[in-house]
Amino acid sequence: MNSGLTYEQETFVQDSIPVRLGKLATNLARISQLFSDSTDEDVVKSLIRETMYFIEWIGPDIDIDNAFELANLGRFLTRWLFNWEQAWNNTEPKNQIIQELGIWSDSVLQMSKLPAVQQS
Repeated sequence: MNSGLTYEQETFVQDSIPVRLGKLATNLARISQLFSDSTDEDVVKSLIRETMYFIEWIGPDIDIDNAFELANLGRFLTRWLFNWEQAWNNTEPKNQIIQELGIWSDSVLQMSKLPAVQQS
């Protein structure tokens, strides 16, 4: 084990780039679903933090254009966390965030080139 990496990071970076991007897209979809269901705030915040780590751990291993897109995703998530109370408690910002999360999830899945999974 590389002493410079956490166990979670080392495990994550062992996956191929498409699999890592697929995990990132899945996290975004999970956040969107939990956010729209207004479930436990702490779980949503924890998933957002994990997602931001995924972005950080993927960025150095992908092309510059996709890394730039992931940096924009990280900024989106950070802005959302800074305005958490407004986003969590108000319908209009919440709906906008849910919509944007869906767009980001689809975009990251396309980046991964993994097949989309149909949800029922």
